Amino acid sequence: MLFNSIDFAVFFPIVFILYWFVFSKTNTRQNWVVLIASYVFYGFWDWRFLILILFSSIIDFFIGKKLGKVEDSSKRKIFLTISIVVNLGLLGFFKYYNFFLESFTSAFTFFGSSISAERLTIILPVGISFYTFQTLSYSIDIYRQKLEPTNNFLAFLSFVSFFPQLVAGPIERASNLLPQFYKKRTFSYEKAVSGVQLIVWGFFKKIVIADNASIIVNGIFNNYENQSFESLLIGAFLFSFQIYGDFSGYSDIAIGTARLFNFDLMTNFKFPYLSKNIGEFWKRWHISLSTWFRDYLYIPLGGSKGTLLKSIRNVGIVFIVSGFWHGANWTFIFWGFIHAVLYIPLFIALKKKKIDVKKTNINLNILKIAVTFILVMFSWIVFRSLSITDAFNYISRILSLTNGGSFYASTSKYLIITGITFCSIVFLIATELYNDKKGRVETYFNSYFLIFLCLFIAFLGAIKNHADFIYFQF
Repeated sequence: MLFNSIDFAVFFPIVFILYWFVFSKTNTRQNWVVLIASYVFYGFWDWRFLILILFSSIIDFFIGKKLGKVEDSSKRKIFLTISIVVNLGLLGFFKYYNFFLESFTSAFTFFGSSISAERLTIILPVGISFYTFQTLSYSIDIYRQKLEPTNNFLAFLSFVSFFPQLVAGPIERASNLLPQFYKKRTFSYEKAVSGVQLIVWGFFKKIVIADNASIIVNGIFNNYENQSFESLLIGAFLFSFQIYGDFSGYSDIAIGTARLFNFDLMTNFKFPYLSKNIGEFWKRWHISLSTWFRDYLYIPLGGSKGTLLKSIRNVGIVFIVSGFWHGANWTFIFWGFIHAVLYIPLFIALKKKKIDVKKTNINLNILKIAVTFILVMFSWIVFRSLSITDAFNYISRILSLTNGGSFYASTSKYLIITGITFCSIVFLIATELYNDKKGRVETYFNSYFLIFLCLFIAFLGAIKNHADFIYFQF
């Protein structure tokens, strides 16, 4: 079920009324509403997905209980290993089986041999990468004795399947979200107002920016061989804001929706395109994923302890695994590698304390932001391309200033859509600059601004051309 769909517009008020007006006397009743609503929400794509998420939830619930009782270190490692193998095994099969199969057969072909292997028709469960990491962190935190296992099965099932953030994050930690299911929630007007503001802002980024941009981006990337370098630059620029508007828009809607039920979710984006370097970008972009890899991969590998070479190795592994997490394609792995290459020089300089982290003048900051954005934008070309070859060809056509067509201006309709998207991006940047200067981590605006945004969405949003959220495929 999409947030930007009629189905959700019908679904949400029903759940809201049941939650606050019919079953609000105890937290148990509220949790039952959340659980049933979440399973309806998730099962709307395919009811078979429910079997997988229920199985994963049951495994980690009972593994958590065992880890809480057993003191023998070897037995604890066995139980943790079961959780990791089951969760990553399911993720690997559904998401990566055909990728490994094709890579394996291609390797034999490269060396002059050929083997035949049939692909499996596997439906990728929506959001499996997100809830797998969420349940994994629960088991790992109990193993590390940073979290007490829960005995409340209903609360745990609700935590894993909580519908606002189930399919595209934020990837919540049990230490933050799970305790919120233990107590009865009361309606908070202030929290509801901030939630509505975030929801409207999220829909603006999704419907006005991302969905409009997708029309132009798809046209350019699908026919990049015949596009001029200006058109290709516009395609890369618009995709940068398409994926940002799409993903951060979903996070805003998820966080805002959760607040309407008096739940607090972690901030997932902090105006990432205002970053002054790649390191800062990753502190502002998809925070729930980057901190997950920091805590559950980078630090266990040794982090920044040990020799500089080992630290660089750890950084490289995290970025490449992060790229692979995004999808079963070599483009995602290469995208992760690019960010590792961009980040490692900064990492070395910071480790050797050769960078002055004090505030610099405004002109230099603007230059840093522009350079960082350009580097990120070119990396998005790899992310968006169907193959690494396509990505290199796309970039080479830009750098060689190739002549060609201009899809964005091929019809008056596309030109208008491009104009609307660019104006909306300027508005987005101005709003984020203002809020960032105020020291805020999310946008804030009054009721008049809210009404203006609603009208903006209604008149300029790509409502008839709404698209799925990009990160659903991950």
